[in-house]
Parts: sequence; C-alpha cells; structure tokens
Amino acid sequence: MHWPHAFERGDNLFPKNPDGTMRYDYIDYKETWKAMEKLISKGLVRAIGLSNFNSCQIDDILSVASVKPAVLQVECHPYLAQNELIAHCHQRGLVVTAYSPLGSPDRMWKHPDEPVLLEEPGIKKLAEKYSKSPAQILLRWQVQRKVIVIPKSVTPARILQNLQVFDFKLTAEEMSYIGSLNKNWRYIVPMVTVDGKLVARDAGHPLYPFNEPY
Repeated sequence: MHWPHAFERGDNLFPKNPDGTMRYDYIDYKETWKAMEKLISKGLVRAIGLSNFNSCQIDDILSVASVKPAVLQVECHPYLAQNELIAHCHQRGLVVTAYSPLGSPDRMWKHPDEPVLLEEPGIKKLAEKYSKSPAQILLRWQVQRKVIVIPKSVTPARILQNLQVFDFKLTAEEMSYIGSLNKNWRYIVPMVTVDGKLVARDAGHPLYPFNEPY
C-alpha cells in the first residue's frame, strides 16, 4: 500500500479540483489492507507490505492483520535517518527498505537550494579513505544497520558499482558520524504552491503520515 491516504476513485490517478487541489477518498487503510490479504489467500501474491506509513499507522495495521506486513518502504538516507521508525519496525518483525537512499539527485523537481547528499564533505572523505564512491558509502551505511536499499540507476556501470559494497566495513564511529547528519529532510514529498508558498500537497488529509514525529 503506497500511501495511507487515498485519492478519489476513478480512471484518473491524480484527480484534481478546479483550483488544482487533490480530490481524496477517506477510506480507512485497514479496509484496504484486508482487501490485500485476500490476494494472499487467493494465491495471487506471495507477500504484501506498506510504504510511507508512520509508526502509529503500522501498529494500527498490525492490530487487525491476519497477514503481517512483510516490509515497510520509506525514504531513508543520512539526512532522513529514520532511526526511530526503523527500530519500531525491527521490534515488530518488519523489514525496512530505503528508497531514495542517495538523496534522489536526478529527479526533475529538485529545488536548487536543497542540500546535496552526495556532496556532503564527510561522506566524500570516507569515500576517499575506502577508495569507494560517495554512493557506495551511503549504501554500506544502510546495509550495516540492516536496512535494504534500492538505489535507482539506468547506468550499467553505476548499477554494478552499487552492488560492490560488501568488501569493506565502516567503523562504529563512522556509522555514528553518518547517522549524526540527520536533518529530518525529506526529498520525496509531493508539493503544491498555495498563496505563493510551497506546501506539502496532502498534509491536510487526516491520514497523511508525516504529521507525526515518526
């Protein structure tokens, strides 16, 4: 389930009002989860999971689930370390998958003033120490803290490079340093302009997940 909040049903994946705001549905995500569990019982899928759910919403699902979520997929990188959420999931037996683990530097809608994770001086210094790329340092950090990473690339050489993170190990001090870079900075949040200001598009929905601390 990609988000805990839903858009209005229909053929349009992103239905909008005349003023550009989104048209939502207010179905409880627990109902959606129960529908997904039926896919398991019918043998149509082998596992089901969550994406972009906060800790309270995860526990809400667990309270009714006959099939436990296999995974939680969330944006996660040193600027958004997600330490509390990862601990929450691991305590409940959920695997965590990090999307945008490199800070999604190639996305089209990035803001020119946002921090660039791959240019972080300390990360570049570690890359020099281990003769690795900054991306490999970021991926190794996740691997060592038992988080699955799904970096995106269309370049064969980079895809291969992203797999070459098992021949070195960061020290405890280096792991701690990378974790200390946390800014609670989200790169992947749908935004809209309201009264000349950029705001989170879905923040007004009662099930929007990012209004909670984690």
